[in-house]
Amino acid sequence: MGKLVRDRIPEIIKADGKNPITRILPEDEYLQELDTKLNEEVAEYQADKSIEEMADVLEVLFAICEARGYSIEQLMKVKQDKQDKRGGFKERIFWEGNES
Repeated sequence: MGKLVRDRIPEIIKADGKNPITRILPEDEYLQELDTKLNEEVAEYQADKSIEEMADVLEVLFAICEARGYSIEQLMKVKQDKQDKRGGFKERIFWEGNES
């Protein structure tokens, strides 16, 4: 039933007068739960389209990046390098295939 939650959630639950049951995940399980959390947050964004849900997706992506041994700076550099070489998505180009 459990799920990966933000660091302050147990504190917030306690402030609400409840006693949360938590544990610290080992590395392999943490990576697996981050992937599950990413899917959850993307689904919530797809349903809601809010900036808050976008921020949640970004938070999980940053956590995955760091859990896999990369820095946010490395991630942003790779993002920028790809954008420089292949472009971004600002021009809204939709590829429909090639002519025969």
